[in-house]
Amino acid sequence: MVLDKDRTERDAARGGPPAPLIAITSVILSMALIAVGNGLMFAYIPVRLGAEGVDPVWAGLIITGLSAGGVAGCLLIGALVRRVGHARAFMVLSALIALSNVAIGAGPHPVLWVAARALYGFAICGLFVVTQSWLNDVVDNAIRGRVMALSSVAYIAGLGVGYYALALVDISTNSAPMIGIAFTALSILPVGLTRLAQPAPPASASVALAKAWRISPVGVAGMLAVGGLSMTISGFAPIHATAKGYSQNDVALLLAAMPVGTLILQMPLGWMSDRTDRRYVLIFAALLAVAAGILAFGFDGGALAALIVIYVVWDGAAESVYSLATAHASDRATRDDLVALSSSLLFAWSVAGFVVPGIVTGLSALYGTQVFIHVAVAIALVYALFVAWRVASAEAPLATASFAPMTAQAPPPVDLAFAPDDAPERREP
Repeated sequence: MVLDKDRTERDAARGGPPAPLIAITSVILSMALIAVGNGLMFAYIPVRLGAEGVDPVWAGLIITGLSAGGVAGCLLIGALVRRVGHARAFMVLSALIALSNVAIGAGPHPVLWVAARALYGFAICGLFVVTQSWLNDVVDNAIRGRVMALSSVAYIAGLGVGYYALALVDISTNSAPMIGIAFTALSILPVGLTRLAQPAPPASASVALAKAWRISPVGVAGMLAVGGLSMTISGFAPIHATAKGYSQNDVALLLAAMPVGTLILQMPLGWMSDRTDRRYVLIFAALLAVAAGILAFGFDGGALAALIVIYVVWDGAAESVYSLATAHASDRATRDDLVALSSSLLFAWSVAGFVVPGIVTGLSALYGTQVFIHVAVAIALVYALFVAWRVASAEAPLATASFAPMTAQAPPPVDLAFAPDDAPERREP
């Protein structure tokens, strides 16, 4: 492939041996440690607010604030990395997450918690951009897919551990925020001690939504859809479960099980998409999310075991839309388009992750917390119909590149390490 040749030539021009595995693992380990604290805080906040009798609307506003911080992170993180480099940016952003958890630990003050989670949203979005661009720069193309898959799986596993940890803490105390702070502090150590080479200061990764839409309408629409789906399902599931009267342990178990759907569904769907038009697989994944959402409404408030199975499929289908849409867009990107496309996908994902939770929060105040199910089903159905329309009306599909699993809990990777004239080359559409 041209991409392989281009990457090999650039690696040879840099000189020096490939990055050692232990150094690469240090960055992945740092993100896995952060994920444990992040998962615990995602589960803790709605349960604690529910135990305090705070209106569920506040939990929705906290999700919206988190997403707003993520949008800011998309726009500002490039300047931070250019100024201080990847390793220092990682440490700065980790410190901001720790400060966010300190504010949560101060007690259930909803306004303060909205601000704290906005700070968290800014920091975690920045951390994903830093780590993904760092790994993209230092690994050879021959192992890139496996490294990025390992990074995604490690983060998902960390989230699951954090979700389940809620069952082990006393929510009436500040134990959960303290544990979150501890894991965030631990995450700094592997990066602080790593010998992994840092990329050169990155060029600006500009956002060009109109151009990205011309390259891949299905990809951009997919990021808009999955940004809303991911934040709606993962953010409002614990809020709704708490409002329905499920116990702290039930909520922890439900959230801990949901990432399993990503691990189960992504690889089979990705394998299918490498062998056919990815748009067919996108339609299937979106319709699977629709079916699971309808079942979630039908079994709402019922047996926990049934809900866990439904939510596992629901979350896994939504996460698969994310990775499949990203892969479809990458198939269509040329060398000159790569950086702008990646940045635009990230921005679209973040904007949807901000707007949709805000809408759900407003509707929840009027119709109850179960409205998130209706919104998620509507988003998935509209996207499935849009992709079907594109299949019927657009040109024949391109040949596909290799699929790599990713998670919608992380933004799509942006090649901040590469200047536009040094970006990897892709197939011409």
